[in-house]
Parts: sequence; C-alpha cells; structure tokens
Amino acid sequence: MNTIHDNTTPRPAAPAARTYRPRLSFFHANGKGTGSALTAELVPATAEAEGCVRVRITNQMTVGDRSGPTPVYPRFDWENAIGLKLGFTDLSKMLQVFRGECESLEDGRGLYHRSVKGQTRICLRHVVEPFTGYALEVYRSAQPGADDGRAAFLFHPHEALGLTAALESSFGVLCFGVPTAETAPRAAARPAEEAAHAA
Repeated sequence: MNTIHDNTTPRPAAPAARTYRPRLSFFHANGKGTGSALTAELVPATAEAEGCVRVRITNQMTVGDRSGPTPVYPRFDWENAIGLKLGFTDLSKMLQVFRGECESLEDGRGLYHRSVKGQTRICLRHVVEPFTGYALEVYRSAQPGADDGRAAFLFHPHEALGLTAALESSFGVLCFGVPTAETAPRAAARPAEEAAHAA
C-alpha cells in the first residue's frame, strides 16, 4: 500500500506573539486631594540589557465628585510623575523591608539613583502611625541638596503582601529573561554536545 504525502498543504500559521507588557497599578485617592497612585511594569532581561521593574509614582490632582448621576473620578498628575528603574539589587533590598527583615532601606538613608538629569532618593520603611503599612517616598533633585519633586505612596499590608509575592515570582524573568523559540533548538542540542565532549 502506497502512502501519498501531500507537501502542498500549508501549515497553520503560528499564533502571533503577545506584545503587551502587564502593568500593576495602585490608586489611593482621598477626599483631601492628598492621595497618590503608582504603577509597576516588569521588563524582562535580554541579551543586551538587564531586566528591571519600571515604577511611576504620582500625586493626586483633583478630588472628583461621585455623588451625582455622572461621577467625576479623581485625577492624578501623571505628566509630572517620578519614574524609577529598579534593578536586581534595588528590588532585593526592598523585598527585605516588605518581608520584615529590616525596618527601612539602608537604615533610613534610602537608595540613591544618579543620572545626567540629577539624583533620585528612594525611601521605603515600615510604618505603624497613623496607618499600618509600608511608606514609599521618592525625592527627585536636579542639583545636590535641592528638592525639585516628591511623591509618596503608602502600601496597605495586604498590598505589600501581594506585591512581595509578585516580585519574588518575577525574579527569574528579571534576571534571565523569557525563553524564546530561537533558544529551544539550542537547548535540545546541548545533551548531544555534552556527550561528545565527555567521549
């Protein structure tokens, strides 16, 4: 019995790669207009660059009004948000605070990021008054000693717990990236190469 192979039938197209990058957002508005918001975005490591978590933190601009038939929601000053690029060491130290291994970053001194645009000081500490949680305060200055911008965010205990779990589970991607289809054949060939070297 002869088997006929039809090589003309096109193979189904591979599913398109997802290009979105998930973002975790927190919004804490209040009736005094002194609230804040924060977003965190995971950037996987690549062959060209280390991974990081990009954070934007901003202050509340308006109170809003939800009492009428058409609610007006509070607005936040995203145009003047302070951006952070948190790498492996930064996140490891922040996790120590979230996990209760220390009360604050660098014993209250905070972490310093310097760039051509100026300096950013990042402070994270466990607080119990007037609310229990974790206070993240960020100070941006163009010149040493100046205070050109400030933003603060208070993580409630349950938010800190969830964020800790998310950060811990993301470290593999942060450090080593996301395996792609191009790396699969190389991984499959590795046992044969190791056997050849052992012979």
